[in-house]
Amino acid sequence: MMEAGQVERIPMRPRTRIPKEKILTADSSSRPVFNSRSFKSRRVLNSRSFDSNCQDHGARTAACVTRSIPRALIADTLGYKICVSESGTRGTNMNKVQPIVALVVSILVSCPAFAQVKPGDFITPQNASKVAELVSPGVFSKVRYGMTMKIVQTERVDRPPPYYAATEKYAGQVRLSDDRRSLVGYVAGEPFPLIDPNDPDASYKIIWNSVFRPITTDDYDLRYYDCDSSFERHGRQEKQIEYFQIGHYAGYNLVGRTEVDPMPADPDFKSTGRHWLFGLYPILAPQEIRGAGLLRWRYADPERGDDIWTLAAGTRRLRRLNDSIMSSSATPNGTSAHTWDPDHYSGFNAKPEQYFYKFLGEKQMLATMHAIHSPEIQCETDGGTSVCPEAWEMRHMYVLEARPDLSRVNPLDSKTVIYMDSETWFEPYIDGYDREGNLFRSHIYWLANRDRPVPDAHIAIYPFKRSFVVAAVSTDVQSGLATVCYLPGRESAEHECWYINMGAVDKVFFTTDAMVRAASF
Repeated sequence: MMEAGQVERIPMRPRTRIPKEKILTADSSSRPVFNSRSFKSRRVLNSRSFDSNCQDHGARTAACVTRSIPRALIADTLGYKICVSESGTRGTNMNKVQPIVALVVSILVSCPAFAQVKPGDFITPQNASKVAELVSPGVFSKVRYGMTMKIVQTERVDRPPPYYAATEKYAGQVRLSDDRRSLVGYVAGEPFPLIDPNDPDASYKIIWNSVFRPITTDDYDLRYYDCDSSFERHGRQEKQIEYFQIGHYAGYNLVGRTEVDPMPADPDFKSTGRHWLFGLYPILAPQEIRGAGLLRWRYADPERGDDIWTLAAGTRRLRRLNDSIMSSSATPNGTSAHTWDPDHYSGFNAKPEQYFYKFLGEKQMLATMHAIHSPEIQCETDGGTSVCPEAWEMRHMYVLEARPDLSRVNPLDSKTVIYMDSETWFEPYIDGYDREGNLFRSHIYWLANRDRPVPDAHIAIYPFKRSFVVAAVSTDVQSGLATVCYLPGRESAEHECWYINMGAVDKVFFTTDAMVRAASF
């Protein structure tokens, strides 16, 4: 346990051997319970979140000061904790808490850790230590090797009104099944609007919130985007290893629909048990895998694995795949070099029932939720292995550890650390660890929040703001190979790119027949 005033720093690490992730390691008795929205709701703080020594939950943050006032208090601001040792009586009411809040604010102003980053700061490898405590080890590695950040003011991300209305209507009837591997009573919207970090099931509720997140509730079609692979280096991209262009990246949800009929569920769900359908095809470049594609069906039955098909360009034949290969970037289609695996195409996409989850804590961390550029700009300071400079803001996040149930699936990663934004229920970044516990892969997603995917859109325009992923990168941290995807593409003819909840695709699109017909070998 760190002493008051101490701040743990991440050591500079060699490329091939990054030590085990050390962010959050405490047991449930020391979990923080202060949600960033608690000042608004003025909920009474739970004194069980800290012991008498004001022990942190293991996040790389330390107490700035200790005071003797009633009730243990933690203020989670910019990722740093102000701990006040507990003395006096329990059960403090809100009239007593209000002056404490004023005291905390005054302390924050003088706390050096509070001012670590501020809007207007520009983060480079030279001052990367400023954000070492505010991002994941995988993101910090990207900054060290050249990715830059522009720190901006935090902005709120509102749920789409139809999703919010569904949450208000149905959330009260939702609960976890006894084995926590299914939801009981779910119809649409957010399953668990209130997360109590002291709840032993908090990690599972957070995962299920992410499964039914508001970004794409009904259907989506991402058209003609492109990606490229290269190795990390300081400076501009020296050599493009591979260039990809994909015709469609599409999905259709049969449950939790809020904007496009049939709502709230497709009648097909009752007969097939399919939860969602996904298709990526046809691949248009490189030439060696032109026409290839992937289909994936997810089922609501926790005991049933995904149905997965791939269309190989070389043999021009369909092939069934096992769940476990979805964690690998290896492809049966040629020798194309890329780092993306289907289990992380858009966050943590593995079947949630095949993993065990551990709640590691909640923390204020940096993420991109209001991206400035679209199309995104290739970073000129890290070998073109990210997009930069882009706007990063402080976000309230939950941090989870996911370990595979080896009796059901055997992925490459021994564990995955998920950083979940508490407003969007989307993961701005995810770190994967190899079988020896070393950092293996990093996945970063840049999001924008607006009423259209690009400023000059003519078709995909919405009556409210919604989130769009505008870029993503998967990096093999141990080799330095990274594949960046631009949404919309930098070299593709399609400009608007994202068509979300517009009925752009139906269930026929997610059939092997449709995939074969679309191939142009």
